[in-house]
Amino acid sequence: MPNRVRTIDRPALAQRHTCERWPQNALRIVLSSTPLEVRRALEQVLGDLSPLDLNESERGIVELVLAEVLNNVVEHAYDENGSGEIKIAVLQGDRRLFCCVTDRGRPMPGLVVPVGQAAELDVPTNELPEGGFGWLLIRELTRDLRYTRTDNENRLTFSLDLVGFAEGD
Repeated sequence: MPNRVRTIDRPALAQRHTCERWPQNALRIVLSSTPLEVRRALEQVLGDLSPLDLNESERGIVELVLAEVLNNVVEHAYDENGSGEIKIAVLQGDRRLFCCVTDRGRPMPGLVVPVGQAAELDVPTNELPEGGFGWLLIRELTRDLRYTRTDNENRLTFSLDLVGFAEGD
């Protein structure tokens, strides 16, 4: 399988331009807003990234962050009814992956990325809070996390380091 992830030499290029202006051979996936389509898209992304020889930790971080982002779109922007379209773009930079996720669902509350919340986990299972952990994880594991809403389109961009996860950097 050919490497479908385009490498760029200047990471600022990925941040400066919208993902529509990224090179045409950047990895691009379009999916319907259903949990099954999210699983399929994650498999495709990880498969297309296989030529990068990511270590287990890096693969896990990529999968976790994209799963949290995509599931939030499915659950909150489109209500899991499959009525919407989600677009993913991934571009390889120097030791980073730049990611862009767009949809035309409902906007994020207050037009900002949720903070996420740490919770007390030393409580009985039935008292554990539901929700809020995903955004905390996303914020902890990404760099350059940005959200915009323009012309009824949500756009979330972020980057993921390709080295250092195992060392705790």
